[in-house]
Amino acid sequence: MVERLNFDDQITANKLKSVLLMIAIVLVFAVLGYVIALIWNPAEFFLIMVVAIVFSLGYTLLSYYFSDKIALASVRAKPASHSLHKGLYNAVENMSLASGLPMPKVYVMESAEINAFASGRNPENAIICVTTGTLQKLNKEELEGVVAHEMSHIANYDIRFMTLTTVIVGMIAIISEVYLRSLWFKSGEDRDNKAGAILMIVGIVIAILAPILVQLISLAISRKREFGADATGVKFTRYPKGLANALRKIKHEHVPADETKKHYNKALAPLFISDPFKRRFQDLFSTHPNIDERIERLEKM
Repeated sequence: MVERLNFDDQITANKLKSVLLMIAIVLVFAVLGYVIALIWNPAEFFLIMVVAIVFSLGYTLLSYYFSDKIALASVRAKPASHSLHKGLYNAVENMSLASGLPMPKVYVMESAEINAFASGRNPENAIICVTTGTLQKLNKEELEGVVAHEMSHIANYDIRFMTLTTVIVGMIAIISEVYLRSLWFKSGEDRDNKAGAILMIVGIVIAILAPILVQLISLAISRKREFGADATGVKFTRYPKGLANALRKIKHEHVPADETKKHYNKALAPLFISDPFKRRFQDLFSTHPNIDERIERLEKM
């Protein structure tokens, strides 16, 4: 007998795992800061912290507030037409009612590949964009499953959560880079002291590994948010086969690489319901969970 999965349990579990992974990133930040503070004097470290926070926060918040416009411009999306894209509008309206969220703005991008993404800083400023391939290749239930998945990202405030993650990851990268570059200008006093030399070596190792580790944790958070969006999508549609069948079609479709490169920006690939570049990364280095595992989980709900 197949063990059934409860979508509410899946949603709760994935949210908890995301929070725990975020705590892990904060702990890495704390360890990095503590070690560098031991090596530098407090005034120097405080100055670097301020610079890192300002640069990371400024860049990320700018991207956050204009994320929808940046994404839409990148893929040359156009507003959906009520007459030409009636099925899409119906799907978005149905999922808006099911989720209790405001109706997002709807866009269509030119691409033969089945894909979609959502963006916007909150439900009141959200957008959903689907490809022309999605409209041509999916039936009503499959389209609603894809739209429900994207509405779930909006409902779960995934853009906001991933923005916070990006801020901390960016701060760690900046602090690590500044520390490693500063070693060229530091005097040799600490190197002549055995304890100081050991501490400096420990700092170098942590400064090199910390950005890599937090990036891997950030990717793990992204995968958990995708699982969470799948489960929340099922909560909205009450029909897991719709999204499962859509993912199955995504898995088996073959779109020329040149066609994909023409329409997609690699920096925005994590936003989509499926990696448009179909890169064969190990799960550890992927922004999306294994598509077979996603289908398997959906079929058990």
